[in-house]
Amino acid sequence: MKLISRMRSEYAYLTGAIRTLRRLKPIVENKTRIWPDGLEDLAGRFGDRPALLSRSQNFSYSQLFNRANQYARWASNAQIKKGDVVALLMPNCPEFLAVWTGIARAGGVTALLNTNLRGTSLAHCINIVSPKHLIIDAALADAFADAEKHLDYDTAADQPDVWIYGDSPVSFAQAPKPLKPLLDAADTAPLAITDRPDLTTDDKCLYIYTSGTTGLPKAANINHYRVQAIMHGFSGAMGALATDRNYTCMPMYHSAGGLIATGSMLTVGGSVFIAERFSASSFWDDIVDNECTMFQYIGELCRYLVNSPPHPKERAHNIRLCNGNGLRPDIWETFRTRFELPRILEWYAATESNAVFFNFDGKVGSIGRIPKWAEHKFVTEVVRFDYETEAPKRNARGFCEKCEPNEIGEVISQILNDPKRPSQRFEGYSNRSESERKILESVFNQGDRWFRTGDLMRRDALGYFYFVDRIGDTFRWKGENVATSEVSENVTGFAGIREANVYGVAVPGMEGRAGMVAMVVEDDFNPNRFYGHVCQTLPDYARPVFLRIQNSIETTGTFKQRKVELVRQGCNPANVSEPLFMLDHRSESYVSLSQSLYEAICSGKRRL
Repeated sequence: MKLISRMRSEYAYLTGAIRTLRRLKPIVENKTRIWPDGLEDLAGRFGDRPALLSRSQNFSYSQLFNRANQYARWASNAQIKKGDVVALLMPNCPEFLAVWTGIARAGGVTALLNTNLRGTSLAHCINIVSPKHLIIDAALADAFADAEKHLDYDTAADQPDVWIYGDSPVSFAQAPKPLKPLLDAADTAPLAITDRPDLTTDDKCLYIYTSGTTGLPKAANINHYRVQAIMHGFSGAMGALATDRNYTCMPMYHSAGGLIATGSMLTVGGSVFIAERFSASSFWDDIVDNECTMFQYIGELCRYLVNSPPHPKERAHNIRLCNGNGLRPDIWETFRTRFELPRILEWYAATESNAVFFNFDGKVGSIGRIPKWAEHKFVTEVVRFDYETEAPKRNARGFCEKCEPNEIGEVISQILNDPKRPSQRFEGYSNRSESERKILESVFNQGDRWFRTGDLMRRDALGYFYFVDRIGDTFRWKGENVATSEVSENVTGFAGIREANVYGVAVPGMEGRAGMVAMVVEDDFNPNRFYGHVCQTLPDYARPVFLRIQNSIETTGTFKQRKVELVRQGCNPANVSEPLFMLDHRSESYVSLSQSLYEAICSGKRRL
């Protein structure tokens, strides 16, 4: 039986790899072919077939191509040249893809802004890419207005033009220009060949933000090769067909929602239904009513669905595959059997990373595998890790050491500038120093270079990878990476807080880690006002769920705040003698966290 199981596993990985490599071959061989060229071909082939659908807007392939052409003409008329940046703040919708595709045709680079950010966090994301233009959807005008006063320009000439898409009653310091009337009046024909800049797959196409392992969000460089590699590669891995319709409620400002979910379908003539956001109550209605055959998930979404009451349509669907990352072992089988899902494709990837794994054979709990015969193609290792320095360990010779099977370490992937293996490249971030921090040099041989994923994993004897945790100060909550430095800066700006130590804690039955702050406060600290402060200044996923009041913050000899013991004790009152509080939207305050309230949370009787 073990031999048969191994043979089935190898067959699944072999067929998955062949499909993927076949679909990647054309873009590897043709460096002058970029995504707008691909969309032009798709529009010619599929015409009036549905491409992108939503509750408020639908595009056929021809309509998507025409709309992208209108954005290309706008960009050209706005004097956007090769490499110029346009920052985009827009919610999930079919229009989103048309925007950056058209800008890419004109040579511009689109920075996809996180629609959850406000104030200084949003301003930071704009500042680090120095855009020449900003496109703000009217629905998010208030978010931009809150961030506008924090924007930083060296000179008045560096100030970008602000364009508003739609009608908004919110006023900005800089009067915005109406965008939609110009677009609607623009010619839908493609730009003439003579008006198109010379672009190759090495040229930059997008900035996609990632918080990485520490600090504020970083803008990852996504070139035209990587855009298409993500689209075609995942299309092959999923075995996408022209008859498929994918459902996604993942943010389109991330690569998962904006490239994988959409591109994997469009490249083969399929379609995508785009929801603006996740809703457990309407999820199965959307799936069934829109005849979806696939959907995309993150682990938190799966847990929300499992914990939701039965839905009359939860088994009435035609789903043949769901794909995503973060599906935890404790709910894997429940998720699969309750909703009668024929196949789950779990994978591991990151926007800027050159490490990618697929779980082609459905091994429960694994994020994927690199078979022996594929190791030369995808050069990835797990190395021993020093938890004190938060860096891979070095031996007496100064080199790193590979972990034994099932030994936990950091996953790294070799950086190679080999035309035959473009997936091993690392394009870095908008900030050079941030890029250098992710590169590990002289790892196994003098001068070799490897990308640090910032993830702790273990790999078993058969080559399956299992995710353990993130390294450093960033933790994941509600599908987003939360940077503790950003939260700490916000918290300590509130009157009555002297010191704050931010970290993530595990909560039984919950995916990811909830934000917690150990803090030293003045006598007049007011939990009610603090609640209002964090709700006004931090996105929902970054708001501290738990507070711990301390007399002092313990630090190391180099004045770094100690967190290991705090994380271990977590939010269980039985482990903590100091006062604990919990974010409570019912009372619009932080309320005292008792043992009975904690147990109600753990049992699911009280939701966070």
